[in-house]
Amino acid sequence: MRPIDPLGTTGTPAQPDLNLLRTFLAVYRSGSFTAAARSLSLSQPTVTTQIRSLERQTRRELFERLPRGVAPTAVAHELAARVAAPLDALAAATGHGPREETYAEPVHLAGPAELLSTRALPALAPLVTEGVRLRVSMGLTEPLLDELRAGRHDLVIATTRPRGRTLSAVPLTDEEFVLVAAPAWADRAAGRTTADGPAALHDVPAALHDIPLITYAEDLPIVRRYWRHVFGRRLNCRAAVSVPDLRAVLALVTAGAGFSVLPRYLCAGELASGALVLLDAPEDAPINTGFLVQRPGTSDNPHVTLVRDRLLEAGRTW
Repeated sequence: MRPIDPLGTTGTPAQPDLNLLRTFLAVYRSGSFTAAARSLSLSQPTVTTQIRSLERQTRRELFERLPRGVAPTAVAHELAARVAAPLDALAAATGHGPREETYAEPVHLAGPAELLSTRALPALAPLVTEGVRLRVSMGLTEPLLDELRAGRHDLVIATTRPRGRTLSAVPLTDEEFVLVAAPAWADRAAGRTTADGPAALHDVPAALHDIPLITYAEDLPIVRRYWRHVFGRRLNCRAAVSVPDLRAVLALVTAGAGFSVLPRYLCAGELASGALVLLDAPEDAPINTGFLVQRPGTSDNPHVTLVRDRLLEAGRTW
């Protein structure tokens, strides 16, 4: 079989576009259409289309498609040997070549803004100083899991275990939820009276009836769960303030705007300093388990494993 001539020096086949060769080399070096797309700032479908176009032009299969990633064929090895040096030299001459240092692909991590900001990212700081690169997205669990399935993330911290078998999930940490307010509101709740006389603080729902509720969402999911779990009753209250960031809820409650239910890890400092106080101390507080989720199989990026293992290690102490 006559070797292919990707640069067209013999006249056949026709010279491929340089962009196709650059894309080919990125896929060849990374072993993945997805990783190549990230390194080239292209979409994965664009990379796939360009490789198919190059295969049509060279009339050879360049990559064997695997369940995860691709494997270069003998033709691809030959092509890479011929074009790598010229393309690298061209990239260096135009100021787009690799730096003296080499950089691994970034790890795409996603999860709740609060847990990422206060726990996950500080735990990953040592890895960043060692060269691990991160691209972080924040949002709600279900949309993030859909994006994980589509390949937009490497790891997702989820507040619920994903359904089905398309994703792999391991427990990461347990969140304990606590009922808190500033000391002034706690004193007022303790001294509140009802038509039947003083409302002892052990009757927490009655004692909090007229105190503003600060919540994460208009449908009060966290507070409603606390009421059902601890008091065995439905919450009959509307939010005075609804803000979709528990850090903002914490700031408002600490400033004296009202009461709320928050993860203990988020308000531990304020409880320790006395800026917030517990309004209730149930023996069986509501717990929510967070999960670290990824697609099954081994990632093309070895730093994904480093980040995963560091988060699981740190999660045992959260």
